[in-house]
Amino acid sequence: MLLTRTLRTTVIVLINLALIAIFPAQSRAQAALLMEEPYGFFGSVNPTGHNAIYFERICAETPIRLRRCHDGELGAVLARYQGINGYDWVAIPLLPYLYSVEIASDVPARVNRETVKRLRNRYHEAHLLSLGEHLSPGNVLHGGWTQLVGVSYERRIYAFRFETTEEQDDALIARMNDSGNRSHFHLLFNNCSDFARLSLNLYFPGTFKRSVFPDAGVTTPKQIAYKLERYASKHPETQLTIFEIPQIPGYRHPSRANKSIAESLATTGYAIPIALLNPYLAGGLFVDYLVRGRHHLIPKNPQLLAPNNLGALTAAARVAQNPGSAGVQAPSAVASGSAEVDGTETANFGLKEIKVAHE
Repeated sequence: MLLTRTLRTTVIVLINLALIAIFPAQSRAQAALLMEEPYGFFGSVNPTGHNAIYFERICAETPIRLRRCHDGELGAVLARYQGINGYDWVAIPLLPYLYSVEIASDVPARVNRETVKRLRNRYHEAHLLSLGEHLSPGNVLHGGWTQLVGVSYERRIYAFRFETTEEQDDALIARMNDSGNRSHFHLLFNNCSDFARLSLNLYFPGTFKRSVFPDAGVTTPKQIAYKLERYASKHPETQLTIFEIPQIPGYRHPSRANKSIAESLATTGYAIPIALLNPYLAGGLFVDYLVRGRHHLIPKNPQLLAPNNLGALTAAARVAQNPGSAGVQAPSAVASGSAEVDGTETANFGLKEIKVAHE
């Protein structure tokens, strides 16, 4: 009897091992919606900010063609920009997108205008010439290639990390590579947040739609982050985790918090002329702001993500929840180097994170 029971147990174990070998567990990776704060003159006029999406498993073969990442690569950021020689979207490796460098130890702790310009020009000459010889750097009113690199010198970024599957990432790669990639940018109806909305719908079908409230049909970064948070509260398997990527000081004044359309109009000087022209519209915007516009996406003291620990974005959520391992760089993190940047010390902000509370 004992022998029969042991044999039966052995057979069951062997069958389970065979099934695992035939039907392996679905491989999961990390992605993150990036909600980037507004800055400068345009950020004062339009304080909604910017959206981009980071993918661990998707890398840039060129700025306009995607592929699966190889071992050791940290993934890429995809975003829609205006003023990139008519292209609708671009893909930039994570570290250069944030800091204009390719080695984490080259990220300065503080920068000035000359340093930022030099770092950007160096990366542009090495990797962005394929976008066109006369690619515009941009100016106060119009975007350009400088939006593609060194984003953290301009503003603070919040990363809403979630899990993806191989099938989802492969579908996105195929869709992007097969698209015409020609820009039809429109600030109100085909902006950077619309790009994030359409991309995220490949992962969460039907979740991200235009909203009459609180943004009058305009897609905004805060709206997209809010909907992702709401979805994750109902689907814990999303493993949504929030990080803050701080702005590198010295180049610009600190960026400002993202606002919805209603919040922008209700809390700025726009409210006065709107109230004079149409008090009913002003009242509707104010009610809209009170009901939805004041939703707080970020905790008061958000946790930080360091330049030399960006590999934490690719760590499994259950690992990242362990405070004891939060400061440990993932094996796939960027390699260290020894190049210097104007003799400044490299940035090291430490690494923490916070899990989104389910409602």
